[in-house]
Amino acid sequence: MPQLLLELFSEEIPARMQPRAAADLKRLVADGLKSAGLTFEAAEAYATPRRLALVMHGLPAAQADVREERRGPRADAPDKAIQGFLRAAGLTREACEVRATDKGDFLFAVIEREGRATADVLPALLGEAVASLPWPKSMRWGAGPARWVRPLHHILCLFDGAVVPVSFAGLTAADRTRGHRFHAPDVFAVKDFDDYRDKLTAARVMLDAAERRERIEADADALAAAEKLTLSRGDALLEEVAGLVEWPVTLIGRIDADFMSLPPEVLVTSMRAHQRYLSLTGADGGLAPRFVVVANLEAEDGGARIVAGNERVLRARLADARFFWDQDRKRRLEERVPALRDVVFHARLGTLAEKVDRMEALAGELAGHIPGADRDRCRAAALLAKADLTTEMVGEFPELQGVMGRYYARHDGEHDAVAEAIAAHYSPLGPSDTCPTAPTSVAVALADKIDTLVGFFAIDEKPTGSKDPFALRRAALGVIRLILENDLRLPLLEVFRTAGRLHGETAAGLDADGLLAFFADRLKVHLRERGVRHDLISAVFALPGQDDLVRLMARVDALNAFIESDDGINLLTAHRRAANILRIEAKKDGRDFDADTIDDTAFAQPEENRLFDHLGAVRDRVNDSLRSENFRDAFTAFASLRPDVDAFFDQVTVNASSANLRENRLKLLSLVDVQFGRLADFSRIEG
Repeated sequence: MPQLLLELFSEEIPARMQPRAAADLKRLVADGLKSAGLTFEAAEAYATPRRLALVMHGLPAAQADVREERRGPRADAPDKAIQGFLRAAGLTREACEVRATDKGDFLFAVIEREGRATADVLPALLGEAVASLPWPKSMRWGAGPARWVRPLHHILCLFDGAVVPVSFAGLTAADRTRGHRFHAPDVFAVKDFDDYRDKLTAARVMLDAAERRERIEADADALAAAEKLTLSRGDALLEEVAGLVEWPVTLIGRIDADFMSLPPEVLVTSMRAHQRYLSLTGADGGLAPRFVVVANLEAEDGGARIVAGNERVLRARLADARFFWDQDRKRRLEERVPALRDVVFHARLGTLAEKVDRMEALAGELAGHIPGADRDRCRAAALLAKADLTTEMVGEFPELQGVMGRYYARHDGEHDAVAEAIAAHYSPLGPSDTCPTAPTSVAVALADKIDTLVGFFAIDEKPTGSKDPFALRRAALGVIRLILENDLRLPLLEVFRTAGRLHGETAAGLDADGLLAFFADRLKVHLRERGVRHDLISAVFALPGQDDLVRLMARVDALNAFIESDDGINLLTAHRRAANILRIEAKKDGRDFDADTIDDTAFAQPEENRLFDHLGAVRDRVNDSLRSENFRDAFTAFASLRPDVDAFFDQVTVNASSANLRENRLKLLSLVDVQFGRLADFSRIEG
């Protein structure tokens, strides 16, 4: 079956935009084909710095013929109705059929459309897809109105070997393209995708980004191994570098020994952020005085001049970094804290200096809930946590905030726990980030995130839908991980209110319960990967006072074990039956049935007495288990009710003819419901 090949050749496309652009081009063309009634067997999209390419296999030569029947008005309907139907169908009265139905004679239009050749459908379809590519940033060039990420030079488009005259931005597609900018700049023609790929390879263009990345990684590993070094893996950087070159040539350079006294994070960040170099480590795991640079051409001198040029550029970059390092250490971190008054955290939440004041106080309060935490060290670390934001180094490399604070704190003679807390207080930044475990680090990280969450919730800047401009979902997830992974018994509602008081009048309208509900939603997301059901979390969170996440998780685990047992499943079914009966009868009588007013002398059947007595025994055992937080024992005690609950529903008629007997039995069911409600809100459990 025919093949479609499309290439859009342009000036350099930013590496970070290439994967998304290739995927979007594939999606837009596939959607267009589907709308046009055209199928395909497979599709692959590719991106290099200067081209987006798409190949689709197994397209039909033409659209399928369409036969459609439409029923119109009755044959004797008013002329106006008939004429409207004929106009919509594009037919005359003579071209319609009159058919008898059980409701009378009706007009039927039979519309037959011959499928168009795919080659005739493609120009408009592909032109629209190219114009619709959703670039993060686009530009106009020349005098035309078209917008694209970079100026387009030409378009290649073939269907079944023939040119498809796609037009966009004043260009019309042909069967020609170009190779590498320097090695093979001349135009050449292609016949199909295999020919296109092979000629590009010969013209020093590696079309597949994954293949370019593999080549870079393999060559870098080989260069490192030759010097008994190891390549520092960085998936994001490798992908970016693969998007910067069409013909990767990997070379190794040297870092001047004078710069190796800089913190390794400074060296790596400078190489990565400014030059996109790959770093290497020695046998001891420390940073080696070497770097890997990926060129986009094969130099006649084997790359010697390229390496020398990159070493010269890196030398200038690192000289700047060393200057920042030396200047920053001339002032102690604590001397930099007042400068935070000039940095606005948020217009309605004050400056960073005010945030630091709140963090210092909150970290001191949190220290009492964190085993091993020293209150004074927690306050000291919180006070200094943001000070490195005013340094020259962090001004140049914002990604080093916290990291540089640790180095400067050590230089100032601060306690190691304080220095580590400064570096770790932004963590965890995501689900794969390392979570702090040192007591001082945990206290400061919690104080930073909780202060942020309370502040933004107090001014009603909550996440909405997919929008979360202040990363509050990430902050809440960080708090959850800090609590659960460190097994902290932290009363969140009390902490939220304490943080609210530190915000003063700004947090007068804080809805602490609403913030706790937000945490419940984040907890569901966090535990989804562990296979924990979201409805179980909702069932436990619905109980009053559930703001201790460690205790809550113990209860959720016990509830999960309970509902997976046969007794639990049957009791859950019985509870729903009891709840349904109570709801129906309460609505009928216009009142609830108070379990506290059961008359145990009025039971008429032994099954009622046994259930009532067993409920009392279970209540006492559950009380003891809940006090000791032995939730599994509490649910085990509850599971023992199953035989008596089953017997009650098998042998006892709840809606007895006697009004007094009926009411007493409904109160007994209410007691069952009350006892269930002490363990979880079972109405929230699905399935």
